[in-house]
Amino acid sequence: MIDTSAFCAGLVREADRDRYLATLFVPEPARSHLYALYAFNAEIARIREVVSQPTPGEIRLTWWREVVEGGRAEEAAGNPVASSLLRAIEENKLPRQPIVDLLDARILDLYDDPIPTLEDLEGYCGETSSALFRLASIVVADGEDPGGADVAGHGGVAYALSGLMRGLPQHAAQGQLFLPTELLARHGVRRDDVLSGRTSEGLAAALKELRGHARRHFEAARAAFSTVREDARVAFLPLALIPSDLRRLEKQGGAVFAGSPETPQWRRQLTLWRAARRGRLS
Repeated sequence: MIDTSAFCAGLVREADRDRYLATLFVPEPARSHLYALYAFNAEIARIREVVSQPTPGEIRLTWWREVVEGGRAEEAAGNPVASSLLRAIEENKLPRQPIVDLLDARILDLYDDPIPTLEDLEGYCGETSSALFRLASIVVADGEDPGGADVAGHGGVAYALSGLMRGLPQHAAQGQLFLPTELLARHGVRRDDVLSGRTSEGLAAALKELRGHARRHFEAARAAFSTVREDARVAFLPLALIPSDLRRLEKQGGAVFAGSPETPQWRRQLTLWRAARRGRLS
């Protein structure tokens, strides 16, 4: 019989190393529930990569929605990620609507439609990344509300913006662009140029502006960090990686397509360890 917790942990370790490492600082049994939540997120995030057309992707998202809402019981029982997620929801009294909203938001991933405004992009980040931090904090707090809604909200947006900028070359190669149309237009950048891998001073300026938004959201999350119940703060450990990621993106400057600027893994682990030890984001 498959060990569903180990299965989820392995999936998270391969697909979302930062969250995997951060979860090592969480005591059991909350750790196994976080693995379930993060494995579910990893499965949803990679749907675009495993389908050839948007329609099969939407079918997968619909299946997950039905599972979360209480349907597909037999099929869910045979899926290690689905069964672990349902156990995490039930044992931690997690609200189901934010998970459904996350699934609905991920429909955007399946298409190449442009994102009109920064508000639209922040809304997407909120329904995906912020929601995941909020759910994780409830898990760590044994099913109770640990406070820190602003930390999840602002921190999740900052975390997602940082990740999307780091992933820009890969997304562009796939015909996908998360930079808002209004942001590009403000700096005289054509969407097709970015998708073709062309750099420009305008693109560098647009990314600089977006980094500024990410930093402001991070600072707002850090300022509100004391509102989180002390024993639940570990759920927000991945946020500690944002400042160094933004610094590396800044050093990259206009060389956007020269390769993703990644902090060495040992340094990321050290950053998480220091944040966990000090009980603060930086």
